[in-house]
Amino acid sequence: MEDPEVPTEHLHEEMEHGVAHGGGGRWTLGVALSSALLAAMAAVSSMKAGHYANEAMISQIESANQWNYYQAKGIKEAQLKTKVEILNALGKTMAEPDKAKLDEYHAEKEQIQKKADELSREARHFLHAHSILAHSVTMFQIAISVGAISVLTKRRRFWLVSLGFGAVGLLYVAQAVWFVIAG
Repeated sequence: MEDPEVPTEHLHEEMEHGVAHGGGGRWTLGVALSSALLAAMAAVSSMKAGHYANEAMISQIESANQWNYYQAKGIKEAQLKTKVEILNALGKTMAEPDKAKLDEYHAEKEQIQKKADELSREARHFLHAHSILAHSVTMFQIAISVGAISVLTKRRRFWLVSLGFGAVGLLYVAQAVWFVIAG
């Protein structure tokens, strides 16, 4: 999966240009500082979202490997059952090692199935954490963009809207942390 991108360089350049050319003093500096903090939070969220996407993929691959192993054991079990059926048709009894091997295959398949299901659940858990953090990155990006608009239009209301989007991004981060800890 692809990491969410955080293209904020151009916006920072615009804000720095506004500050350098008499664009609002302390207020513009506040917008620039809050945007820089939002960009840092977006970068961290993006990194963690990528981490959880990778973990989800690894768990899903391991789950698929376990299901392949399960099928291999099932094929061996089916071959042995066919042997037993042929022996029964010929009026011969099943050898004790064959009976033990059938029981072994059955027990192994149960364990393999449990592990595959567990890995599949783990993959869904990581993918959900990735999704929550990707939402936070989006909110931070919107917040930074609206902050830049506030500087360009010299309207402080937009900065407040920017901070609101940043707060929503933080809520998503908190939700992701809670989800990972509780999960």
